[in-house]
Amino acid sequence: MLRQVLHAGLRTSFHALGRFVASHPVFFASAPVLLSILLGASFSRYRVEEDVESLLAPKHSLAKIEGNLVDSLFPVNRSKHALYSDLQTPGRYGRVIVTTRKGSVLDPVHLDTILKLHRRIYQMQVTVPATGFNSFNYSFSYLCLPDDKNVCIIDDIIRAMEEIQSARTSNRSVPILRYPITQLADGRQAYIGHQLGGVQGWGPKGVRSARALQLTYYLQARGGLMDRVASQWEKAFCAELQHFAALHPKLGLYPSTSSSLRTDFQFSSVLARRPLLASLGVCGVLAVLCCSMRDCVRSKPWLGLLALLSITLSGLTAAGILNLTGATYNSTYLGIPFVMLGHGLFGSFEMLSSWRRTREDQHVKERVASVFEDVMLRFSGSTMLHLMTLGLAASPLTNMEAVRLFCRTVALAITISYVYMLSFYSSCLVFTGYLETGYRHGCFCRRVPKPDRLDSKPAWYRCLMYTRYQDETQITNPPHGVGHNPHPQDSHLLLGCVRRCYGDWITNTYVKPFVVLLYLVYISFGLMGFLQVTQGSDPSALVAMDTMTVLYTRAQQRYFSSYSPVIGFYIYESAPYWNASVQRDLLEYAKGFQRISWLEAYLNYLSDRNQSTSQPRENFTRTLRHSFLREPQFAHFADDIIFSERGQGEEPDVAASRIFLVAKTTENKREEMSVLLDTLRRLSLTSRVRFLIFNPSFVYLDRYAAAVSSPLRHSLLAVLFLLGLSSLAVVEPLVSVWLGLTLLSVQFGVLGFMTLWGVELDCMSVLCLISALGHSADCSGPLLCGFASGRGESRTRWVRVALERHGVPSLQTLICYSAALVPVGSVRSNLTRTLFRCLTLTAGCSALHTLAFLPTLLTFLPPSKSRGHRPGGEGQRQEVECVEMNDSTRVVDQITTV
Repeated sequence: MLRQVLHAGLRTSFHALGRFVASHPVFFASAPVLLSILLGASFSRYRVEEDVESLLAPKHSLAKIEGNLVDSLFPVNRSKHALYSDLQTPGRYGRVIVTTRKGSVLDPVHLDTILKLHRRIYQMQVTVPATGFNSFNYSFSYLCLPDDKNVCIIDDIIRAMEEIQSARTSNRSVPILRYPITQLADGRQAYIGHQLGGVQGWGPKGVRSARALQLTYYLQARGGLMDRVASQWEKAFCAELQHFAALHPKLGLYPSTSSSLRTDFQFSSVLARRPLLASLGVCGVLAVLCCSMRDCVRSKPWLGLLALLSITLSGLTAAGILNLTGATYNSTYLGIPFVMLGHGLFGSFEMLSSWRRTREDQHVKERVASVFEDVMLRFSGSTMLHLMTLGLAASPLTNMEAVRLFCRTVALAITISYVYMLSFYSSCLVFTGYLETGYRHGCFCRRVPKPDRLDSKPAWYRCLMYTRYQDETQITNPPHGVGHNPHPQDSHLLLGCVRRCYGDWITNTYVKPFVVLLYLVYISFGLMGFLQVTQGSDPSALVAMDTMTVLYTRAQQRYFSSYSPVIGFYIYESAPYWNASVQRDLLEYAKGFQRISWLEAYLNYLSDRNQSTSQPRENFTRTLRHSFLREPQFAHFADDIIFSERGQGEEPDVAASRIFLVAKTTENKREEMSVLLDTLRRLSLTSRVRFLIFNPSFVYLDRYAAAVSSPLRHSLLAVLFLLGLSSLAVVEPLVSVWLGLTLLSVQFGVLGFMTLWGVELDCMSVLCLISALGHSADCSGPLLCGFASGRGESRTRWVRVALERHGVPSLQTLICYSAALVPVGSVRSNLTRTLFRCLTLTAGCSALHTLAFLPTLLTFLPPSKSRGHRPGGEGQRQEVECVEMNDSTRVVDQITTV
C-alpha cells in the first residue's frame, strides 16, 4: 500500500511539473543558456593542479608521516657529502640517463663525451628575467646544493670517471671500478648501483662493460625567485640535452626533471582536445539519426542536437561553479564528459520514446505531462544511484585525492545535467511538439502539404515531405494492457527492428540456451581476469605516451632494474649502539642488502685497531666523534649521525642515525618493493631499536591497493543499500534484487575483462568502475521496471514490450556513446587508453545485459506474470474496446465501451 501511495504521489507530482514546464517553455529554455554563459565567463580563473603526488598517492598513509619525520631529522640541505638520487629528492633537480647505441659508456670515446656533457651542463646559464636591465645570468654553480667545502655536490660516478680519464691521460694504471659499491681515490666507499646500469661482467677486476649511466643535478629553491630560476634552468637543461643528442647520435639521452611528471600528466588533456571535439561531432550526427524517422513530421532530428547542447550547457555550468570556488583541474577530468553523455543521452531518448507513445490528439501540455509522469520517476531513480555512488566516493572516507575530486565534480555535473534535462530539454520537447501539432517538417519547420497537394510535386519533394495525416490512419485494437504505436509502419528504424525481428529472436526457445551459455562464458572470462588483477601504483602509467617521463621510466626499468632504489634505514630514537646485542641486531637487519652503514664501518674500524666493539658509552662515543669521523674516508658519515648534548663535560648521545640499504631485485621491482616494505615494517614493531624505513616511492606503494579499491567498494555497498531501502517503499523488491545482481555482474565483467586487456587497477580505472555502476543502472533499470510493472499476458510478451519501450533507448544511447569513445582511443596517452578501454567495456557489458542476458533470463525466472491482478497497478486496467470517430483532419474523441 505504501508503495502504491508513493508511486501515485510521485507520478502526480511529475505530471504537475511537466504541465508547469510546458506552460512556460521560453523561460525554461532561456534560463539555463543565460546561466551557462554567465558562469562560463569565469574561465579566466582556470587553474591546473600542480601537485601530482597529492593526486595519485594515498592521502593518509604511514609513508607520508615517515617522510615528514625523515625530512625533519635529515633534511636534504644538511647533506654535505653525497646524495642518492632515488632517495633524497629536493624540490628541483635535473636528471638524465645516458645510453650507448654500441659499446660501453666506460669506453674512452664515450667516457670523454659524457664528461664533456657534464661540463656543458655545469657551465650552462639561464637569464632571469629574459629581457630588461635587471636580468641576471644564473649557472649551476649558483643553484646547486653545496658540500662542506662550498663545492657543488655531484654524483660519485662522475668522480670515478674523472679518475679513470686522468689515469688514461697520464698513462697510469686505470683504477678498478667495482659494482655496486666502489672505492674512490680518497678511500671513501660509494654506492653506484643507481648511477651505473646495464652492467655486464663485474668481479674482482671491476666492471668490464656498462650500457647506461645516470646523472643527477640537484638545485636549491630558496623562495619564489630562486624557484623561478630553477624552473627556467630545468627547461634549459632539457633543451641542452636535446641539442647535445643531435650532435652525438651514438648516445641516447633520456632527461627527467622535477616538473616532468606534472607536465606529462597534464599533457593528456592537451592531446585530447581535438579528439573530444571529434567525439562530440560523431555523437551529434548519430544522435540526429537516432531521433529521425521516415515521417518528416514525427521525426525530431533537432532533439538529438538539443540533447547534446543540454549536456554541454550543464558541463559549462559545472565548470563555471568550479572556477568560482577555486577548484583546480587535472587530466582525470577527461572522463567527466562521457559520464554526463551516457546519463544525459539515455534520459533524452527515454523522454522521446515516451513522447511517441502518447496520444497525438492530446494537447502538447498534456503530452509533456504524460512524458514526465512516465519517465521522470525512473530517470530520477537512476540519477539518485549516480549521486549515491559518486557522493560516497567523494566523501572523506576516500583516501585517494584524484578519486575524491573526480567524483565530487561528476556529482555536481550530473545534478546540473538532471536539472537541465527537466528544464531546457523538456522545453525543447514542447517546441518540437507544437511543430508536430501544426504538421510542420521536423527539420525545416515548414508546413507539410496534404496528400492531395503533395501528389503534384516532384518525387524527391514527396519523399522529403512524407507524412501521414490522421485521416489516413486505420487504428486496430491493440492487445489488452499493451499500448502500441497507432502507426507501426511509421516507427523508428531501430524500434521496427526490435519489434519485428530482435524481440522475437532473443526470446525464441532455441536461442535461450545459447544466451545462457554465452553468460557462462562471460562469467568464466570475467573470473579469469578477476583472479589476475594487479595494482598500478606507478604514476608514469597515467601520463601521455612518448613523453620524457615514459621514455625515462622505460630506460630506468631496462638498465637499472637489478637493484632496488636506495632505502633509508632511520633509527629515530637514542639507542645503546655500544651494546653488543644491539649491534648484532642492527647488523642482522642489514644482512642480505647492499649497504652503506656508518655502524658497520665503525665496528670494522675498531676491529682493525684491535679495540673492542663493546665499549662503555663514553669511550664508544668519544672514539666515534674524535677519531672515526675525522678520518677522510669516513668523514661523509657525519651526515648520517645526529648527536644530542648531555650534561656539561659528558660525551653527547647518538640521538638518531641512518644507514642506506639496497636490495637485489628482478623484473617485478615495484611488487618486490611493496613486499619488502611490509616485511621491514613488521620487523620494526618487534625490534628493540625504534627504526623506520623510507623511500619516496613508498608514498605511492603504501596501502595503495586499499586506497584505490575502497571507494569502489563503498560505492557498490551504497548502491546495494539504496536498492534494499527503496524496495521497502518505492521499487518492487524483485526489481531491486535484479538490478543489484545486474550491477554486480557488470562490475565483475568490466573488472575481469579490463585486466585481460592489460589495464591495471589504478585511480583512472577505479573512476571508470565507479561510473560504470550508474551507467549500467541507466541501461538496465527501466527495462526491469517496465517488465515488472506488467500484469497478465506471458513473460515473453512483456519482455518484448519492455525491449520496445526501454531497450530501444538503451540501444540508441549505447550506439552514440560507443561512437563517441572511438576518437579518444586514438590519443597517444596511457591515461586516455585506460579511459577508452574501461568505458568501452562498460558500454559492452551493459549492452549485453540489457539486450541479451536480462531479456532471456526474465522469460523463465521471477517475477512471475501469472499472479492475479492488483488494482491500481500499471497495466492493470479493465478490458476496453476503443472505437474512433474521425473528422477530415484530426481524431475528435474516443468512445470507450467497457
